[in-house]
Amino acid sequence: MSKRPEGVLAEWMLLVNKGDRERILALYDESAVLIPTFSNRLLTNPRDIRDYFERLCSREDLSLTLHEKTLIVHSMTDDIHSLCGIYCWRFAIDGELLNFEARFSYLLNLALPRPILLHHSSQIPRML
Repeated sequence: MSKRPEGVLAEWMLLVNKGDRERILALYDESAVLIPTFSNRLLTNPRDIRDYFERLCSREDLSLTLHEKTLIVHSMTDDIHSLCGIYCWRFAIDGELLNFEARFSYLLNLALPRPILLHHSSQIPRML
């Protein structure tokens, strides 16, 4: 696993694009909180996070891309980092390929073997 915050994000995205649920889950700390893109619940335990990724990774034609210019990394210590930005989910619903732009934020502790402590992702709302 990467010891750079950008590397953890890149690995997470690669695993999502591969649909590798087990390795995605291995990035989340046992006490991690996931506020997911496609759910209205706060996921605060490994079982609920697993259930979410099992449903998400079963989506037809699932892919995820990062809007590179939006990525912001703040390093609080050598090990603690936050990342935020915008990525675009893509998957088929009823045979139609749809895009869902979402903003995201992570809190990482790179000293841990499972570095994701907090992950929030929400679809970008329509402008007023």
